[in-house]
Amino acid sequence: MSTESTLLVDKHLSYIVSLDTKKDTLEYWLTEHLRLSGLYWGLTALALLGRQNALPRDETIAFVRSCQHKNGGFGAAPGHDAHILNTGYAVQILALQDALDEFDTELIAKYVAALQNRETGAFAGDEWGETDTRFIYSAFNCLSLLGRLSLIDVPLSVSYILSCQNYDGGFGLCPGAESHAGQIFTCIGVLAIAGKLDLIDRDVLGDWLSERQLPNGGLNGRPEKLEDVCYSWWVLSPLAMIDRLGWIDANGLARFILGCQDPEVGGIADRPEDRADVFHTCFGITGLSLLGFKGLKEVDAVYCLPKDVVKRTFARYNK
Repeated sequence: MSTESTLLVDKHLSYIVSLDTKKDTLEYWLTEHLRLSGLYWGLTALALLGRQNALPRDETIAFVRSCQHKNGGFGAAPGHDAHILNTGYAVQILALQDALDEFDTELIAKYVAALQNRETGAFAGDEWGETDTRFIYSAFNCLSLLGRLSLIDVPLSVSYILSCQNYDGGFGLCPGAESHAGQIFTCIGVLAIAGKLDLIDRDVLGDWLSERQLPNGGLNGRPEKLEDVCYSWWVLSPLAMIDRLGWIDANGLARFILGCQDPEVGGIADRPEDRADVFHTCFGITGLSLLGFKGLKEVDAVYCLPKDVVKRTFARYNK
């Protein structure tokens, strides 16, 4: 049976579960800065595959706890500095594990809220002050899941996001920066969480995003670049948020993603014949979920979590 029509669920399960068993390799230690994010990517993929219990829950929660600092923020691994991106990953992991009640969510929320610039609405990634629209999205994702958006100035951040939009309808990482699909996801995600999608021209943005599809079915992140499986999420999710998902060739994209699977060891690569990794495995599967691929749980286009996880978390923290 062709891998271009079949999702190799058991292979992907084995691949993801095996990732933390390779501690005797140089690659494992060279990627320590991706440890928490990698855990989120793996758990999200497993949950959408219907295998959310494949990794030991107690060990997962203990590892997340070992990454937390006294200020409430989380680092990429034990001993790494706290950062808003890793804090967002930690909250998503704990939501997946239904374990947020085991942490001081108020402390986490205050750490995130303190990173907002109260003059511009932008968010710093950490104490050193770098800003990026990814950081705003991470803050909105985290605080909305925890029911604590009231801790920040939402309208100010929305204004900053709108200042990052370009004439082509896309968004960059800061005002004046080149439009990029990854940044579009973060900016549209912020507007969706804030309930402000009415402030953009959906057709203009939809045109830019749909033009990211290449003849082989894959999507790229900006003009004149190669296709890459990860954009199956970064392009599709904002299209879903603005109700323009039908503007791409879904069958062509599904064939491209499935053609990037490793039929021997499992996992999904950026493009056919390349080496699989957990990042592309996650975003290949989330992309297929957005396409309604049979056998996958539904992913939430805004939060990049299974819809049932988002619903459960909101019911608990947004009363």
